[in-house]
Amino acid sequence: MAGWKGMPRRFRDMLRSGRTYVQPGVFNAQSAQIAERAGFETIGASGYSISATMIGKPDVGLTTMTEVVQMTGLICDAVSIPVMADADTGYGNAINAMRTVEQLIKAGVGGMFMEDQVAPKRCGHVSGKQIIPLEEAVGKYRAAVRVRDALDPDVVLIARCDARGVAGGSLDEVVRRGRAYMEAGVDVLFPEGLVSRDEIAHVAREVGAPMLYNRTGISPNLSLEELNGLGVFIVANAGGALRAASRALWDYLHAFAAEDAAVEARLKTELKGHPVADFHAFVGFPEIRKLEAEFLPKEELERKYEGSLGFRP
Repeated sequence: MAGWKGMPRRFRDMLRSGRTYVQPGVFNAQSAQIAERAGFETIGASGYSISATMIGKPDVGLTTMTEVVQMTGLICDAVSIPVMADADTGYGNAINAMRTVEQLIKAGVGGMFMEDQVAPKRCGHVSGKQIIPLEEAVGKYRAAVRVRDALDPDVVLIARCDARGVAGGSLDEVVRRGRAYMEAGVDVLFPEGLVSRDEIAHVAREVGAPMLYNRTGISPNLSLEELNGLGVFIVANAGGALRAASRALWDYLHAFAAEDAAVEARLKTELKGHPVADFHAFVGFPEIRKLEAEFLPKEELERKYEGSLGFRP
């Protein structure tokens, strides 16, 4: 469990700061560590990216609560910055949502969002979404708040509202639901799928809550300065890292299939001086060697390393 790191308190302090934070989406421990090394102060365990990389399927509600909690926990353990979890619909009704919140808190998250879609859900920037009745959604958020308050009141709860993108959806419904969700006790509103700066400003003005803005898909690519002026707490970039990693894998593997060993020789030259050039060092073998020297018997280390071949940390 990573909760001992105090990430909920740190994430809540970030919420209280009044600043706007850019939050890249990650999909495993390594992508999380790279995001932290890049200087980001918080990351999101992207449900879209986890679905694509963990089961090779689109974000249409196919991953289970157990799978998402497991991967989110591994991400939390790998970094020292707050992680926001994607709790989807809570994986059922309000009672199921209570266990989802419990498990994600125990996994070490700083916060999480839960949406008001009908299950099975789908990506917020894909057509065909449906939302549950307002009364049911409010009950789900109230249940989530109860569990959060009992386990760790610092965990930031975010209500995602998909009312704008459903058939017949409207800003008025986003505002109506947003107000009700905030009254239920959540901390942040996530109005998914807004399509203009004016729509963001309207929701911010009418609901009066800190917001999470997903800067992707059908939503405009507004600057950090613009979004800060609108009261946005988190600017999510959920899929950027996944797209970049997928492109790199596609290009490398297709080149490798065509050129074989020549690709490895070229890659070695291209990576010279890059942080991942010495990949053994990048993933932490030298740190393991230091721990061995500190805690294992000297004679055992000498037997392990004397005359052995390969990378020598």
